[in-house]
Amino acid sequence: MTRRLNVVGAVIVSEERVLAAKRGPAGSLPNMWEFPGGKVEDGESPQEALAREILEELLVEIRVGEQVITTTHDYEFGAVTLTTYYCELRSGDPQLTEHAAVCWLAPEELLSVEWAPADIPTVERVRADSRTR
Repeated sequence: MTRRLNVVGAVIVSEERVLAAKRGPAGSLPNMWEFPGGKVEDGESPQEALAREILEELLVEIRVGEQVITTTHDYEFGAVTLTTYYCELRSGDPQLTEHAAVCWLAPEELLSVEWAPADIPTVERVRADSRTR
């Protein structure tokens, strides 16, 4: 039976730039870029999980906004269903606690890094949304 993971990701936007986080060299999907976030725990809404994960991972507070997209991708380790949300930075500057690096990219620069496959539909939607704003 395939392992199924429900995760959430934050498309944190500040000054028309989007935060990208680079996974470390160890573990799954080494050195790939992602929208930070994590697993939804029992009893949490996706939005609550996302705010908690971002506080734990980046030591910043966010306001979770509208949903961007939900997608499922099959990896060797299981099927990941990722729901991403546009988020606003409320306080703090992102700190590295789990990621190897973070950077702020303009929407047209998002394809300059190698994204984890599950994050690519979000990248495409964010780029499309930025052209209509």
